[in-house]
Amino acid sequence: MTLAGFVTYAGALAIAAAIPGPGIVALIARALGAGFRPAIFMAAGLIVGDLVYLTAVVLGLALVAQTFGTAFLVIKWAGVAYLAWMAWTFWRTGITAEKVHADRSRDGVAASFLSGLLVTLGNPKVMVFYLAITPTIIDIATVTLSDYGVLMVITAMVLLVVLVPYLALAAKARWFLATPRALKALNRTAAGFMAGAAAAIAFRQ
Repeated sequence: MTLAGFVTYAGALAIAAAIPGPGIVALIARALGAGFRPAIFMAAGLIVGDLVYLTAVVLGLALVAQTFGTAFLVIKWAGVAYLAWMAWTFWRTGITAEKVHADRSRDGVAASFLSGLLVTLGNPKVMVFYLAITPTIIDIATVTLSDYGVLMVITAMVLLVVLVPYLALAAKARWFLATPRALKALNRTAAGFMAGAAAAIAFRQ
């Protein structure tokens, strides 16, 4: 691949990632509800999901991935179910003043990562970008092993640049919430974001 090809791919990915979708909505809700640390692991899951799709495209597995529609449907609805459960949890209880100031060092890293991965793998927006758009940007037949490595790094870096500001601002905002009324609004907002992300994934074809 040429430098122009890498730049074109990075630009297209940045534009696609920056457009708010279920992944960013879920990430903001996670940051609002649990803070920066759990959200960064969710972001890692989102990024790994993108890398899975990129790998499928580079290996020429796009047709295979589309063929196994049932597997993708299972992943999609697992992501929807998880987000719906999170929305219900935030609506019913959410975070309290004690949780805002509590040490979150023991928060579920694996759960945060898995939720991000499921959201990405079940997100039609991501599927379309990698399985339909990326092959028109990159000449898959000419991609070498070193090119693949560069694409992996570019993908991770671009997504970090796009995602981290979202979650950092959301995580920072929660520290200004000290009153019960503000905390209730936070919980309901996070629940609404989660439910919206679940609906977006569920109804997109």
